[in-house]
Amino acid sequence: MTGIDNREELRRSAVKHLWMHNRGWAEMAERGEPVVMTGGDGVHVTDNTGKRWLDVNGGYMSVNIGYGRTEVADAAYEQMKSLAYFPQASTTEPVARLAQKLAEITPGDLSRTFFVSGGSEANETSIKIARAYQQRMGEPGRYKIISRKASYHGALGLTTWLGGPVSGSTRSDYGPEYPGMIYVPQPNPYRCEFGGTTPSECAELCAGAVEDAILFHGPQAVAAMIAEPVSVPASVAVPGDEYWPRLREICDKYGVMLVADEVITGFGRTGVMFAVEHWGVVPDLMSVAKGIVSSYMPLGGSIARETIADAFAGGDDSRFLQHVLTFAGHPVPAAASLKNIEILETERLVENSAETGAYFLDQLGELQPRHPMIGNVSGLGLLVGIDLVKDRDTKEPFPKAAKLGERLIAEFEKRSLILRPSDTSITMGPPLCITRGEVDEIVTGIDEALGEVERQLAVRAD
Repeated sequence: MTGIDNREELRRSAVKHLWMHNRGWAEMAERGEPVVMTGGDGVHVTDNTGKRWLDVNGGYMSVNIGYGRTEVADAAYEQMKSLAYFPQASTTEPVARLAQKLAEITPGDLSRTFFVSGGSEANETSIKIARAYQQRMGEPGRYKIISRKASYHGALGLTTWLGGPVSGSTRSDYGPEYPGMIYVPQPNPYRCEFGGTTPSECAELCAGAVEDAILFHGPQAVAAMIAEPVSVPASVAVPGDEYWPRLREICDKYGVMLVADEVITGFGRTGVMFAVEHWGVVPDLMSVAKGIVSSYMPLGGSIARETIADAFAGGDDSRFLQHVLTFAGHPVPAAASLKNIEILETERLVENSAETGAYFLDQLGELQPRHPMIGNVSGLGLLVGIDLVKDRDTKEPFPKAAKLGERLIAEFEKRSLILRPSDTSITMGPPLCITRGEVDEIVTGIDEALGEVERQLAVRAD
């Protein structure tokens, strides 16, 4: 059997047996997918035909240090050789050292980490901690959770329902809706639900809506609010500077715990180690994953402030957290994470995120006058996005029949870019090691792809 035959057999086997997330195998078979990747280096990956691609989103905005860092693999291998797991009621050196490291680099008194396997588990754990903490504080009626419309916080039992109903969402497959969910507007300056005309105005209005929701449901019923510092509901929603300090103030006023979902934004993505640092806010709980180990292994965590964690210290009443996961505190991904964080720090990748991200945003901004489909460009660090519109003045989106996302994906593939936009936005979060030259390559590809799709859809500048 030839190499080509082997490759095609593998692809067909994947279509027949593999259940990939957010993809249907009928669609993949029709498109000659899935692409089978075999190697990676920096921002590039290579498939099993030898084709080299630029991965614009670094996995799921998660391969922060880039592909091919054998130092991380070596750290995991060495730990696995010495101790691959741990006995009950014990821990290991890399887990203890990682918990200490996180206490050192996270804001304020965030100082105790419950380790999990990924972002969904991290947010699920944070919500459980928030509810349990309210119980320990003598507030058993506090169970409701506030989240923002169109946000995404995971795909487990409770986290599936955070972020509110979305048009066309398949959450209805898993109904009925989890009880106690409260949804508030997203502080997206470009599409402010309240009609705010500036980031500051939108921030104030959306923060005020959080207070209104707490008062409507009764503070005695609300346990926590969860929010991403910078959200990716449609493009990249960077809130006005007033938003996060106001959230902290409101949550303190009513005894509501504030949970920052830093699964995407943490570990340098927005140009600082953790995005809440942009606004000087310390949340009660912080959920992390992705960049904590650059997705080289499954790892995440819920990090609590000292005063919150102390409620679970145990003692005679054994009031520790009743929450057990087999792979929580696994030594191998912890060892990999320590090396990953070392690379982020020693190679100044967080600083590169800030500097190269600003350049990326400027270059995308220069495309806007040339492409009427670009309604808005936004971002922070290496989390950047484009809002796509049919009419820039009204912000009207393209109809589904236009298949805008599909057309763009096809054009990006022709240019060896792995980038999967929706019908309304292009969101990008490349590895933090990206260079200006690689940013130019992406921007050129976007420029060409938009031009071709505008030609296909007969979109013309005014």
